Amino acid sequence: MAQESWESIRDTLSSQIVRGLWAPGAKLPAEGILCKAFQAGRHSVRRAIGALAVEGKLRVEQGRGTFVQTAPLISYHIGRRTRFRQNLLDQGVAPAGEQIAAEIIAAPAEIATALALPEGTPVHRLLRRALADGVPINISLSWHSADRFPDLAARRQIGHSITDIYRDHGIQTYARKRTVILARRPDADEAALLHQHPDQPVMVVQKTDVDATGAPIGHSEAVWAGARVQFTIDSLEEGRDV
Repeated sequence: MAQESWESIRDTLSSQIVRGLWAPGAKLPAEGILCKAFQAGRHSVRRAIGALAVEGKLRVEQGRGTFVQTAPLISYHIGRRTRFRQNLLDQGVAPAGEQIAAEIIAAPAEIATALALPEGTPVHRLLRRALADGVPINISLSWHSADRFPDLAARRQIGHSITDIYRDHGIQTYARKRTVILARRPDADEAALLHQHPDQPVMVVQKTDVDATGAPIGHSEAVWAGARVQFTIDSLEEGRDV
């Protein structure tokens, strides 16, 4: 029998994944076994797996193997009042989050401007990862005044929402002042945290929250797995939480 081309191997594995013959999270057979199954060389198998990893259907973990990668496609609504948790719950998807790093730093010029603070003012810098049904969907860096929200990092670490923290500091309602969205390739750390191939694009969402008076209270930049989210911009969204 003629050797399978890498495109044929890719298409066969892709079809098997789509038809559910490989369960989410399932580990594919070792490379040698796949070579025998497809009567193909290692180069063809590796190229097929690499292509499916770029598509987001497979995840290659060094030293562990190749796994079926599935994730819910999130339709994420962006408006003046946007809440991550409610966005996911509305779609029957379980939201979760974890804090990766937290520190207090002197606000650099760009962050000081976004928060309307003097440059060098102490600010919380939090790095967090958000998950949808247990699958990483974004990583975010956020900045808040350390003087106004002294307990923010500790409370986020134990799972308190930013809405509850704002409320406990006298901010009963807040809105999104501005949203900037751009696409790019992730760096190696971002790809690893998102469990995606480095050649898959990410969507970067920058936003600033303001209180009822219009004063900035928080600024963040979230890097979203591009294949796992589609954004909807709400123009009339009274009461919509983001």
